[in-house]
Amino acid sequence: MYEVEVKVRADHDAVRDRLADRDADRLRTVEQVDTYYDAPHRDFAETDEALRLRRETVVSGGDAGDTDGEPSTETRVTYKGPLVEAESKTREEFETGVADAEATEGILAGLGFEPAATVEKDRAFYALDGYTVTLDEIPGLGQFVEVEREAEEADIESVREGAYDVLADLGLDPDEQIRTSYLGLLLASQDSPDNTR
Repeated sequence: MYEVEVKVRADHDAVRDRLADRDADRLRTVEQVDTYYDAPHRDFAETDEALRLRRETVVSGGDAGDTDGEPSTETRVTYKGPLVEAESKTREEFETGVADAEATEGILAGLGFEPAATVEKDRAFYALDGYTVTLDEIPGLGQFVEVEREAEEADIESVREGAYDVLADLGLDPDEQIRTSYLGLLLASQDSPDNTR
């Protein structure tokens, strides 16, 4: 399965208004802490791959927590393959839940995978026209909007065009998309002489 994703910088207040006008369903709001790993056998930066351990805490909406009101946290491990096209941020992706985050960290360390970087995100998820629209706030980077959906390989082009349509409906320009991951953007900002952006 492929994840077809289009991402742009955007002001969240304006996008929230458009989502409300379109009667989008608000799904949940979460805090995510993503730890990316380096592999002992190849350079993921060169191969354009990623191995990520994500801790996600649901703070509202959806399954917002148990009966005493405490937020729920789950951990997932994800492998992302290289980008497969120039028109979007589409990758083959495999992801599964993890019952014990610390044990998984121990397994990865035992196999020689080392933590490389951490990305923290505040995210609000909406459903619109069969797509997930995500409003992301990344400390040190700013506000972004992602439109994504899973697709079989044969459907990538049509799903991408649909994502462009959703962006346009939200008043955003698909031509302004950013194909670099948040990890890549953070690393680039740290390397910049003026990393105040």
